[in-house]
Amino acid sequence: MPRTTPSPDTGPGADGIRSRRTVRRASRRRARHRRRVYLLCALAAAGALGAAALLAGGQDGADRASAAGGGATSSASTGKGRTQAADAGRHAAGRAAPSGKATGGEGATPGARGKGSDPHKTGNGVFHTAHATGKQAGTGTLRRYEVQVEEGTGIAPDEAAREIEGILADRRGWTADGHDAFQLVSQGPLDFVVRIATPDTVDRLCGAAGLHTRGEVNCDVGSQVIVNLKRWNQGSPEFPGPLHEYRALIVNHEVGHRIGHGHEACPGAGRPAPAMMQQIDGLHGCVANAWPYDAKGRYLGGPAVP
Repeated sequence: MPRTTPSPDTGPGADGIRSRRTVRRASRRRARHRRRVYLLCALAAAGALGAAALLAGGQDGADRASAAGGGATSSASTGKGRTQAADAGRHAAGRAAPSGKATGGEGATPGARGKGSDPHKTGNGVFHTAHATGKQAGTGTLRRYEVQVEEGTGIAPDEAAREIEGILADRRGWTADGHDAFQLVSQGPLDFVVRIATPDTVDRLCGAAGLHTRGEVNCDVGSQVIVNLKRWNQGSPEFPGPLHEYRALIVNHEVGHRIGHGHEACPGAGRPAPAMMQQIDGLHGCVANAWPYDAKGRYLGGPAVP
């Protein structure tokens, strides 16, 4: 009978051999699976670390931006505090010798409008004092004054001071009465200060005394003659003369209040309007005029307004 050589898979113990091979194959498959799992985990971990680093970097940048923004806000707040403190100090200096009166300016009229528009409506409330000084003009009671201009108005304080000095020293001005004298100073004792300010600042300073200038007109309050920048730059629609003449009317009208003059009305058609008349409200038949006296020393007055 032919001898048959058993096949490795069919001979005695074949099942055991197949079992061992199956175990080895399974073991190898598990090893490969573990390597794949390990590799995927490693890649996932690396990706997570990279994302975390990126996120941390982005958050750090956001934090820096936020910190920078907070710093800018703090700086702005601090600067505002300094401005307000400086403003308060200067206002206190301007009220060094309060007269206790508050007088509406040349035409405190709600509907008054100038020629054109003024871009300088709002200022920071900080005033710069002119360094210019002058000699006494006139005889009688001496009133020392200084001139201040609000920052950012584009007006040089010294130039404004010289123009105002010329107005108060003019022979048609208040020195013509022989009782009032004026002197421009930049330091030392003073009786009043002339301030040129933006409309909003005028409203604030005049409003503190209960006067309603509505961004349009001037006022005399405490020890301050407050000139509205809009009127200083644009004049008045009711005043056809040169701008310097209208500036003279502003100064003469407000200083007139300081030395005791009240409002006056038109004395008659065709006659010069009194400097103490609120000419911005209308001339009522009078001719526009900036001076309390004429060149011959005659007072250009009118009936007192109750």
